[in-house]
Amino acid sequence: MDALALHISNGVLNGPVSAIYGVIALVALAYCISRSRGDLDDRLAPMAGLVAAFIFAVQMLNFPVLPGVSGHLLGGAMAALLVGPWVGALCVSVVLIVQALVFADGGVTALGANVTNMALVGTAVAYLLVALLLRVLPRTPTGLGITAFVASVVAVVAASQSFVLQYALGGTTDLEHYSLGAIAAVMAGTHLLIGIGEGLIAAVTVVTVAKTRPDLVYALRGLKPVRPATAEGVTA
Repeated sequence: MDALALHISNGVLNGPVSAIYGVIALVALAYCISRSRGDLDDRLAPMAGLVAAFIFAVQMLNFPVLPGVSGHLLGGAMAALLVGPWVGALCVSVVLIVQALVFADGGVTALGANVTNMALVGTAVAYLLVALLLRVLPRTPTGLGITAFVASVVAVVAASQSFVLQYALGGTTDLEHYSLGAIAAVMAGTHLLIGIGEGLIAAVTVVTVAKTRPDLVYALRGLKPVRPATAEGVTA
């Protein structure tokens, strides 16, 4: 299953499916740009640059998780928490574009599919969970950390299943010995492990920022700052 890394290479998907997802990505990113104009300000713009740089660094670390299957961190949940869904999707997209064009990490023909999976699906799923969890969990460091962790795990697995859908529509790699259900299970299991690692990193990062500068956390805007949670053994 060498083809089953979430960062799709050239030739894994056929031309029509690659083209369709290229159009989907372009339209979605144009919408993100239009929505992000109202979000960018003196606080969010520098944070967006830092988030993109951090995601670029962690995505360059590819590692094997199962035989023949590799993966890497995505960063969509952390981006959604810190800079919001619209700017977050753009940050991840910029990283993916630079990786494909400059470092040949991810196929150019599969760029639309990669952007759809990691920047659009991953970030959207993460922010939906963030919006839900922050309504029911206490807005303490512990609550914010749990939110970041859960959103990261679910978003990474969702992105992996988005690839499975793409592969079902137009996969070209010879995997006749594996059913679509088996491919989905391998991708989900692999990226569940990746998501746990990403969730821990995202939780530590977001909580650290929130403790020092809660105004820089997009998900907390309009809400009360993160409070110390001495009863839970967490200090701000």
